[in-house]
Amino acid sequence: MIGFISQLQRRTPLGWLQLSKQRSRFLVALSGVAFADLLMFMQLGFQSALYDSATRLHQVLRADVVIISNQARNLSFMSSFPRRRLYQAADVPGVKSAEAMYTNNVTWKNPQTHRETGMLIIGFNPDQPAFNLLEVNRQLPTIKLPDTVLFDAASRGDYKEAIAQVAQGKPVTTEIDRRTISINGLFTVGASFGADGSLITSDQNFLQLFPKRQAGSVSIGLIQLQPGYEPKQVASALKSYLPKDDVKVLTHEEFIAFEKNYWQTNTAIGFIFTLGVSMGFVVGVIIVYQVLSTDVNAHMKEYATFKAMGYNNLYLLGVVFEEALILAILGFIPGMTVSLGLYALTRGATNLPLYMTLARAIQVLTLTFVMCMISGAIATRKVQSADPADMF
Repeated sequence: MIGFISQLQRRTPLGWLQLSKQRSRFLVALSGVAFADLLMFMQLGFQSALYDSATRLHQVLRADVVIISNQARNLSFMSSFPRRRLYQAADVPGVKSAEAMYTNNVTWKNPQTHRETGMLIIGFNPDQPAFNLLEVNRQLPTIKLPDTVLFDAASRGDYKEAIAQVAQGKPVTTEIDRRTISINGLFTVGASFGADGSLITSDQNFLQLFPKRQAGSVSIGLIQLQPGYEPKQVASALKSYLPKDDVKVLTHEEFIAFEKNYWQTNTAIGFIFTLGVSMGFVVGVIIVYQVLSTDVNAHMKEYATFKAMGYNNLYLLGVVFEEALILAILGFIPGMTVSLGLYALTRGATNLPLYMTLARAIQVLTLTFVMCMISGAIATRKVQSADPADMF
């Protein structure tokens, strides 16, 4: 091992010398790799933000097991099922409580700009907290007031003045489906790709807003278990006990996965982001190949000379792969740096949870190495064809 390291130290960094000889071409190559990395970072970031934003409310839901309609697609399109299923669920051993939650998409007027926008409204029994959100649980008595809602302060849009007014204890009024409602409190969750934000109110206020909606038509059933019972075991018992033709039983983790799966497989958005990552990877392969291929052609006589001196193909291939590694590492740094800035810019403009993670950085770095190695492997075919006779 020590001998191998000392051999590397004595080795002339031929790959680096060849790349750095023509700085303009070297900088263009690094820009190409950085651009490919930027594409992959942004597409992976948007994809992660899509899943994280879509499951924000799922993550803070106070439920061990969830019951939804068999026709439910995602949180914004839950369909409904008979409330009697919750009464039946309460008879299953291990079930502590089975509470109803109502959800619906609404068009409301921005109280500040008076423009209409889409929001998700959620109603539940305020005597039984439905979320692990301290901001909401402190204000449960507030949503019992008629036509009163809590507003998500992290919603997408211009709400600064309205939020400041509510924060000072001054209610703000607006309209939902031509019905005047009052914003008497705030909480923070954030926007998603499906809705610009969310509103929370009591089940009674929810039913008042939608008079055609019957109390017996439930969007989500929130099941809390007694101590000592495992969610998977109780969920299995509920699946066996409840009719399978109209309800689906999921653990909390399965409910989160259910939402992610919808956006990943049932919408074009998940496919587009995956395609974007693939395109960035292919673009990087092409750019790096062009750089290495040009470099190999420019130094073909030198490679032939090395062969005439007794160096084998393995050594010459190592030079090309060395160049590929240098491009991968040095191109990754600016690509990641620019991505951090664009993440912050996008996060501020959209309120989406777009953050750089160590796992994503390692993922893109690995893809960059693979990308450059593929390019290097293609470019080395010319190196192997170098012939000492080409010198003459």
